[in-house]
Amino acid sequence: MYEATVEKTFCASHALKMPGGGNEPMHGHNWKVEVTIAARGLDAMDTVMDFHELELLLDQVTGPWNNRCLNEVEPFFSNGQLEVNPSAERVSEKIAHFFERKLPEDVWVFSVTVHEAPGCKATFRPQ
Repeated sequence: MYEATVEKTFCASHALKMPGGGNEPMHGHNWKVEVTIAARGLDAMDTVMDFHELELLLDQVTGPWNNRCLNEVEPFFSNGQLEVNPSAERVSEKIAHFFERKLPEDVWVFSVTVHEAPGCKATFRPQ
């Protein structure tokens, strides 16, 4: 099996909704994202997938979030309310699902890791 990973950092704020009600204070992060894709074989260029194409996909999914509050943008906010708590875990999940819809048939998402702050990261691995 082969793997390829692209990384990107975007800036965004969020405030997690707490279990007992209310939100934590709004705060910002420089979110570092690592997307790793995998394939059993290589394509015609002897790559899992062209890095430039992967970088464009990562830009497409994180671009609308850059310099925004995640509590106020899709897919976290819709129908006039917060639908998904914008935790690092959910950010990684949403990025993975975006990639799953865009990758060639023989390539899959191995993992998406989101670093919310130095020493704090969450990883989503699709089944």
